Amino acid sequence: MEETIKSVFDLQQQHKFDLRKTDAKTRIAKLKILKQALENSEEEIYEALQMDLRKSRFETAVTELFFTYAEIDHAVKNLSKWMKPKSVRRTISNLFASNKIYYEPKGVCLIIAPWNYPLQLIMSPLISAISAGNCAILKPSELSSSTANVINKIISENFEKKEIACFEGDAEVSTALLKLPFDHIFFTGSTAIGKVVMEAASKNLTSVTLELGGKSPVIVDETADLKTSAEKIAWGKLVNAGQTCIAPDYVLIEEKLQNKFIEYYKGAVQKMFFNGAEINKEVYGKIINEKQFQRLSSLLKDAIKDGAKLEFGGETIEKDLSMLPTVLTSLNVESAIMQEEIFGPILPIITYRNLQEAIDFINAKSKPLALYIFSNNSKNQDKIINETSSGGACINNVLVHISNPNLPFGGVNNSGMGSCHGIFGFKAFSHERAVVFQSKLGMTKMIYPPYSEKMGLLKWLKKLM
Repeated sequence: MEETIKSVFDLQQQHKFDLRKTDAKTRIAKLKILKQALENSEEEIYEALQMDLRKSRFETAVTELFFTYAEIDHAVKNLSKWMKPKSVRRTISNLFASNKIYYEPKGVCLIIAPWNYPLQLIMSPLISAISAGNCAILKPSELSSSTANVINKIISENFEKKEIACFEGDAEVSTALLKLPFDHIFFTGSTAIGKVVMEAASKNLTSVTLELGGKSPVIVDETADLKTSAEKIAWGKLVNAGQTCIAPDYVLIEEKLQNKFIEYYKGAVQKMFFNGAEINKEVYGKIINEKQFQRLSSLLKDAIKDGAKLEFGGETIEKDLSMLPTVLTSLNVESAIMQEEIFGPILPIITYRNLQEAIDFINAKSKPLALYIFSNNSKNQDKIINETSSGGACINNVLVHISNPNLPFGGVNNSGMGSCHGIFGFKAFSHERAVVFQSKLGMTKMIYPPYSEKMGLLKWLKKLM
């Protein structure tokens, strides 16, 4: 496998010089080929995601396919504008020059995708890589193997390996890929593996975009519409059975609101994900594999052992890897469930006495990928935004910021590095190159030596530069 990977990598290294010369029309044509290929494979994609994660057709359509189509359409509409060199203002040092920023492709790029949204999270960076004029090698997750098979088929049937290639396989394949001197690596996954990717990239001084995760908190204050808040949080927490990098990880709520919130949350869960007393498996997903199922089961058991109160849920069905929606209160904040990203349908609820206490709780942890605020008090909204840090944030909603390609999506520190979607993804896969076109007139002779007769210019230059 290593030899095959190396031969394709070498092929792309040679071809990248041709791709960098392509115009917007050529790149747009490739994006349209990708969209058509996805549309032609929709039934296979629906079946694959049902097998991998028990995703319903509706959820697959909205969170995987339509999301990807929208991203392609946005790139097609805006690519010509993105590619144009951008003129910038002059300074005294190049007063008579033309100053521009050119966007050039980085070259050969590696895209490593996770299993939780296995189509969307490989196609989104691929759209940006194509838009920027790069070659790309894709590594889908082996844990969502059915979807990986479909992705491989789509790529192999519609693109030449010298331009886009896909390699399936386990960690050995990823290790072999990470040894190579790529021009850019785009990784989506856990913080722990993100550190491994960054370390490997550093050996070749390869630039990286890391889309990671973390414990994304929700703050609910006394001015929030509690019923609506609970419904939105329930949807955001339980879509894909909680296996979403920007899912609400835990809720911080005023003490007096906790019981009412739990009542509303339970009602929303019952309405959306149950048929009577039974979980509705047509809309509620499963845990990806036995390993993750056991990890979540252990987190839950250990939290209860550490003193957490099980408000509802807690049932697990090992034979089909189902974990029912669960709410915990009275948690020991030192327990594992409050230290690591849950990535499952368990919702811890922590109470606070005043807003500053909630803010301090968030700031004591690593910066999260997302922060959610439910409040109708603009002063509280501003205070939380101004006194915390997160990759992105939503006020009175969850998850939806990822769907707007005009917004950058990415983390900060432990939750990621760099951003993607829309022009931000285009820039992630581009080098912003400064170019100065000097006219026949110029000011730089003013600073050439000898300096003795020019000392009087220093005071004037200090004001102008």
